[in-house]
Amino acid sequence: MPALAIAQAVRELDPGIEPVLVGARRGVEAQVLPTRDFRYHLLPAEPLYRRQWWKNFRWPWLAVELLREVRRVYAEERPVAVLGTGGYAAGPVVYWGGRAGLPTAVQEQNAYPGVATRLLARRARHVYLGLPEARALLRVGPRTEVFDTGNPIPPPTPERREAARARFGLAGGAPVVLVTGGSQGALALNRAVAAWLDSGSRPGVVLWVTGRGTYARFAGYHRPPEVQVIDFLDPMADGYAVADLVVSRAGMITVAELCAWGLPSILVPLPTAAADHQTRNARVLSAAGAALLLPEAELSAERLAVEVGRLLGDQDRRRGMADAARRRGRPHASRDIASKLLTLVG
Repeated sequence: MPALAIAQAVRELDPGIEPVLVGARRGVEAQVLPTRDFRYHLLPAEPLYRRQWWKNFRWPWLAVELLREVRRVYAEERPVAVLGTGGYAAGPVVYWGGRAGLPTAVQEQNAYPGVATRLLARRARHVYLGLPEARALLRVGPRTEVFDTGNPIPPPTPERREAARARFGLAGGAPVVLVTGGSQGALALNRAVAAWLDSGSRPGVVLWVTGRGTYARFAGYHRPPEVQVIDFLDPMADGYAVADLVVSRAGMITVAELCAWGLPSILVPLPTAAADHQTRNARVLSAAGAALLLPEAELSAERLAVEVGRLLGDQDRRRGMADAARRRGRPHASRDIASKLLTLVG
């Protein structure tokens, strides 16, 4: 999603430059990119497994195929610059671009930079930070410029509110709670929501984005319009446009969207995220007064019901959280990044 937002901004700023997207066959991009109007390539890239370490034995064979595919992409596209926005494919593609002498850039979404960013930043010409807190954790090269741009997201479109309410069949003034665990879903969060709904304490309307991986398990809770169970919400902006409160994981793009839209939130970080970066993201928002941090170890149906009820019943607090979120928001980050990236192209 960050890559798509930047690509769209590049296209708007300079129609003579054609963005080409590169992703992984096993990533969510395999479902999303065919629905967009950008050319793209999908590579056989996979993560390095920290817990299931035995799966890494496949990497010697996988690396050969991946290298062949990266070479093919470069031969076909002949790019003039390369930007990495994370994901399995970003590391090898950006590394190959730097090795080929092309100007490279890296966009880091999180407060704690990932391994790929920390390695690639040393040779990159530009590094674009989603949060300024990440700067102290990077070692960059002598020619590297670091910019505090915020995270690239589609700019908020609050004018879509009425159309979004019609999409979800919403009528009246019942508050709307949007629950999302990200594109892959969040099993622990989904289980807590299911138990919360089973208890009968649901306030208002719940838009529940389960993620495709666990949708079948929770689809039976779908009782529109009060409870709407959705596997993958595209565009996510429709959910944000109608939400009064958001319960979500703390991936940085989600956090950036919440800030740009000015939405109060309850953040439940994924505890197994690399270097616990989601907890760091949530702490930044909590310290700013924009979100409530709810560790997964403390997550339960009862606790969720209490915290959601408190916030929905305290409009002044929600308004204060919304204002704090907006102060952290960078709704035009995509355009800022695209403008700087184009300077590398000349």
